[in-house]
Formats: sequence, structure tokens, C-alpha cells
Amino acid sequence: MDLSIIIVNYNVKEFLQNLLTSLFKAVTNISSEIIVVDNGSDDGSVELLREKFPQVTLIANNENLGFSKANNLGLKIAKGKFLLLLNPDTIVQEDTFEKLIKFFNQHRDAGMTGCKILNPDGTLQLACRRSFPGPWTSFCKVSGLSALFPNSKLFARYNLTFMDENQSYEVDAVSGSFMMVRREVFEKIGGLDEQFFMYGEDLDWCYRVQKAGWKVYYVHETTIIHYKGESTKRSSLDETKVFYNAMDLFVKKHFASSLLVEIILRLAIIFRQLLAFLGKQKLPVAALLLDFLFFDLSLFLTEKLYSHFRTWRGFPESTYLIVYTIPAFVQIFVNASSGAYKKESLPVFRIFPALLSGFFVISSLTYFFKDFAYSRGVVLLTFIFLIFLLSGWRILFRLIFKIGLPQVDKTIVKTLVVGTTKSSLEIAKKLKEKPSSYHAIIGLISETRKEIGNHFGAFEVIGSLQNIQKVIREKKISEVIFPSEEVSYTAMMSAVANCQKENVEFKLAGSNLDFLVGKSSVYLLEDIPFIEITYNISQIGHRFIKRSFDLLFGLLLLFTFYPFFFLKKNLLNRKSLIMDFILEIPNVVKGKISFVGPKENIASNLFLGKRGITGIWFTDSENEENLEKLNIFYAKNQNIWLDLELLSKTFFLLRARRK
Repeated sequence: MDLSIIIVNYNVKEFLQNLLTSLFKAVTNISSEIIVVDNGSDDGSVELLREKFPQVTLIANNENLGFSKANNLGLKIAKGKFLLLLNPDTIVQEDTFEKLIKFFNQHRDAGMTGCKILNPDGTLQLACRRSFPGPWTSFCKVSGLSALFPNSKLFARYNLTFMDENQSYEVDAVSGSFMMVRREVFEKIGGLDEQFFMYGEDLDWCYRVQKAGWKVYYVHETTIIHYKGESTKRSSLDETKVFYNAMDLFVKKHFASSLLVEIILRLAIIFRQLLAFLGKQKLPVAALLLDFLFFDLSLFLTEKLYSHFRTWRGFPESTYLIVYTIPAFVQIFVNASSGAYKKESLPVFRIFPALLSGFFVISSLTYFFKDFAYSRGVVLLTFIFLIFLLSGWRILFRLIFKIGLPQVDKTIVKTLVVGTTKSSLEIAKKLKEKPSSYHAIIGLISETRKEIGNHFGAFEVIGSLQNIQKVIREKKISEVIFPSEEVSYTAMMSAVANCQKENVEFKLAGSNLDFLVGKSSVYLLEDIPFIEITYNISQIGHRFIKRSFDLLFGLLLLFTFYPFFFLKKNLLNRKSLIMDFILEIPNVVKGKISFVGPKENIASNLFLGKRGITGIWFTDSENEENLEKLNIFYAKNQNIWLDLELLSKTFFLLRARRK
């Protein structure tokens, strides 16, 4: 037998299914076996393998044994002349194994090879060729010098970014997502070191291969796509800590326990964990800091204003440190207790009860700290400033930076489907007809230029794989979908590699056309029963705020602008878009319609809100053909901030069209 492929799976059923489809094409001319070791998945992976892939050898573990132990189980029963450890969230080309076996036969000193590995956006996955983490290499990686100077031989040793990715050469290590070894190498050095639960075992194996007198090669002539990290997303492991602990273990094992490297790695763990925390909590941290600054600004303004009109001279300099820190910390603690700091939003209404509570707490504290107790008027005026400042900056940030709001500008995902056969048309049809998907099928991409301009059902061929990059740019495409049975994996990866700078996501459809696999998610194509779905628009709180805004803003416009436009229409018989908008206000006040809402409610079995004078259908008019999807997007994400954003866009458009 030529090749044994060992795959360790953990809760990535859809990715595994797509990988197996690509593997069967890649081993057509090779005698091979596929061994899947499942590490206690609970997503139906084992059932899928038994039902749809009985030709695959399955080892089903009851728990997650880790990457090393699971691979070793597969290696023990493998019979191939060459052994491949392959991640389940990868896709291979049709010629991948033939080219690597040929490389082994031409390079008798090669004990292990890896290939060119791409991210789903077409960029090179840096881990596919690396150096060992010695003291200087580790320092450059951890300190960020390798990222700052990617073309430097001195600083970029770890990921070898100064070397041409389109050349083959000897390296220290390749990625554990794709490691191919000779059987005689495995028999001499053994399997993976089971001290490594995850990460580091690939570096260790590469090191042992070279210690045994063989070489490790990076081979650019064939390419795979790796979705990277899909299994770890589904686990509770602290990736950062596990990764650096694995590096520490590797260094202790092979570099005589270098104290310098251990210190660097320990600091790296702390530093990376801090960065990870700040990355996840950047909005609450920023909000907390701004609240602290605005509290002190309010206190400063109060001091200057109060001392200007009263005989009070302000805070003594000796008390500044206490006065400008302790009350601010107290208020921030009250804000946090009131839920004013959220990971993905900036709550505005929660700041008012927090300020009221803070006022009473800080006022009470002045009774106990007489040395720092000043006029209650100072406290009162400070909190009056805070009401406007703390709520004001939150409102501005929400409206300007769209924090916590759905991306209205990206409501509809402009999509290309590759291929013109039945499977491609079926995917395009499913995405177009499924109201809960926000895909707009812009057109089809053919394998050849001959079909450009042809129509297949409701879809037109607007480009080919040869000019797909141009089509993506001109049509502002966000997503490209490949049916797994339609296009060769070699052609697919060539297209992905050529479009790596286009900021577009490539997805692969499952062989049964029931799901799409992308870099960030698995998207199911089955129909969803809309009657069971509850959207924001139907929730009591959102409806109350929406109706209150319609009434208050409507009354304001009714007694100011409405009479002017009413007389202008009836006496001068003039018409304009802004006039049509204003003259609808009585119906808004009566509750018949709303300022913002759907153009019309197409889905009879789902409440999408009252008809709106404006809405996404008006501000995003180029996608009006997807009216039902726009309506559902609005109903699902509706809140007062989205309404305000759409109203501001509407007034801007009305003013522009008036000119």
C-alpha cells in the first residue's frame, strides 16, 4: 500500500465530510487507506462516518485524548509506505499525494514533507514552514520583531517570511495539519510524543526526524486549504496557554532547559493572555476609561464654574489625588454593577439609573470623609454634567461608529456561485429563495470563457475562473461559493490563491448541497420554519420604544415642518420626495405606519413591523430586488439606534436627490 492517511476529528463533521470528498479524488491512482480517529465528538461525526463513509477505518474514542495520542492510535494500524497526518478542516488537491510521493522518490534524504498551505482567503498559512524556537527566534516571535520585519533573515526566522513561498527547500519544521513521513522514519523514531496534548508535537516530531539523519522539506508544488482552529473553537481549552506551554516543553526537552527561553515563553503567555483579554474586552475597557475621564472632566468643569460664581476657591491642591480618583472609581463600580459595560454594545439607558445611584452613594460618602467633603451643590452640578457627557458620548459612538448595530451597509452579501451544472444552480436557487439568508446571487462563474453571457435559469454567467478576480473587484463581491462536485480542487485553490488580496470569503458546499463551509462558520441550507422565529420587531420593549419615538418625533415635525409642506403642496401644487416624507407624518402619529419599517410585509406568516416611510429598502435601493430579505434583516435587528441611523441616511439621501 502506498499511502495511509490518518485524520484526528473533534466535532468538525461538515469540514470532515468535505475533506473526505476531496481525498477520494486525490487517491484515485494511489493504493491507500483512510483512518479517522474520532476524539469523543458529540456532533454526529461518528454516525456520519458509519452511514456515508463505510470504506473509512474508524477508531471512535469515548473522550478527547489529545492530538498526539489519537494520531498514534492511527499510526499503529497504518499499513502504507508513506504515512500522512492530516487535519480534518483541510481540503487537498487532486494531485497532492502523487506530487509528494514523487518528491520523496526524487529526494532520498527526505524523511518528512509538508506542502504549501493556504488560509481560506488565499493567504499563506505561516505555520507551514518554520524554524525551531531557540532563544533568539523565540524572542523575535514574542516581541513582535518578526512581524515588524517580515523580510529580515535576522528577525523573521520563526516563520521564514523572508523566503519565497513558491520555492521548495529544507526547513526545520512543517505544520502539524499536514505531515507526510516515510514508514522507515516512523519505525525508527516512533510516533508523536504524548506529553504534548496539542501544539508542539509537530515541532518535536520534525526535530526527531532530523536527529535521526533525515531532512524535512517544504514543497510548494502542491497546495491545500486549512481552515485552522476549527476543532479548538469547539473545545474549552485556553489556546494561548496550551501553545506556549507546548513551546516551553519542547525547549526543555531539546535545548537543555534554557532559562532564558523559559523566561521569554512565560512572559509571552502572560502578555498574549493580556492581549487576548483586551481584544475580547476592548469595548468595556474603552468605555470604562472614557467614563473615568468624563467624570474628572465634569468635576473640573464644576470646580471652575462653581468657584467663578461663588466664594468657594475650589479643591485644595493637596486633595487632588483623592478627589479626582476615588469618586470616579466609585461611579465606575456603580456603572459596572448596573450593566453599563457590555462586550459588544454601549448601553445608554442603563447609565441613568447608574448615575442616580452613584449620586446618592457619593453624596453619602461625603458625610464620612469630612476632609474631602465639599458643597452638595458641587456633587449635584457634577452629576448634571455627567448625565449629558456619559450618555452623550455613548450615543455619538453608537451612531458614528455603529457600535452594537448591525452593519446596514453589508445587509446583502453579494455572492458568486462557481459552475453551471445542476449542483451549482441548486445552490444558487436555495440561497436566493431562502428569505433568512442575506445572499444576493450576482451571477455564475464558468470554468471557461465560452459560457460568459449565457443564462441558466434565472442566473447569468458573468465571468470565468480566468477572470474571477476582475469580476470580484467590479461587482464588489463578498463571497464566492464552490460546489464540491463541480470544480477541480486544483482549479479552486488556484482561484483562491489569485484572489488573496480581494477581501472575499470562499466557501465550499457539502456534497449533498445541505451546508456551506467557510472560514468562520458552517451555514446550513435547510429551510427554517419562520413561524417559530422571534425577531426584535415583535418584542414588547422594542415596540414600546419604537412607538414612543414615532409619537414624540412625529408630534415635533407635525407642529413645525408639516404645516409648511402641507400648504406648499395644496397652494403651490409642488411635489418632492421630502414633501412625500413629511406629509406621511399624521399616519405615523396615528400609529398606522412608522418612520422606519419594511416597504411592505411579504411574509404573511411573520410580523415584520408596520410599513415604514423609509427603511433599508430606501437607503439600500440597489438591493430592492431582495425586498423580502431586507425586510427580514430589519425585523431581526431592529432597535432605536438602527432606526436613527436609517433616518439620518434617509434625510441625507433626500437632500442629495433634491439637489
